[in-house]
Amino acid sequence: MTVLVLGLGNVLMGDDAFGPSVIEALNAGFEFPPDVDVMDGGTPGLNLAPVLMDRGALIVVDTVAAEGRPGELRFYRKPDLFRHPSGPRCGPHEPALADLLAGLDLAGCGPEQVYLVGAIPEQVDGGIRLSEPLRAAIPGAVQAVLEELGRLGLHATPKQQPPRAGAWWE
Repeated sequence: MTVLVLGLGNVLMGDDAFGPSVIEALNAGFEFPPDVDVMDGGTPGLNLAPVLMDRGALIVVDTVAAEGRPGELRFYRKPDLFRHPSGPRCGPHEPALADLLAGLDLAGCGPEQVYLVGAIPEQVDGGIRLSEPLRAAIPGAVQAVLEELGRLGLHATPKQQPPRAGAWWE
């Protein structure tokens, strides 16, 4: 089974950079087996379709609109993503991840298992720095990704002397 760990978000929009920030931390601290790809996907769109096709599992890290305090993590499985109907799209995440997954499933090539690690943002506007609550949520999101990989029977190896994790855009 091939697994994609995908960080979504716009690094120029404050807390929307949470997904790419978690990907930076994962790549800085761990080596992954050959059947696990760890990727910063930017803002989702149809251009991600070829990357998601025929994957056994997809682990996504992104910000989520949910009730709670900034920095709180929320976890969703594939059926959770389809519980709410999609509305009109007028923002930087067009089409939404759920729309893209639904299209791939319809074509018979979507990932069988999907796990979303989401963080509630404090601010999503112009800027290249995460808020403190989102920065503090990175270790928990990294741990959630590693646990999901373990559930799938795959294990990341900590690097002997990991480089200091730091986002290239900050």
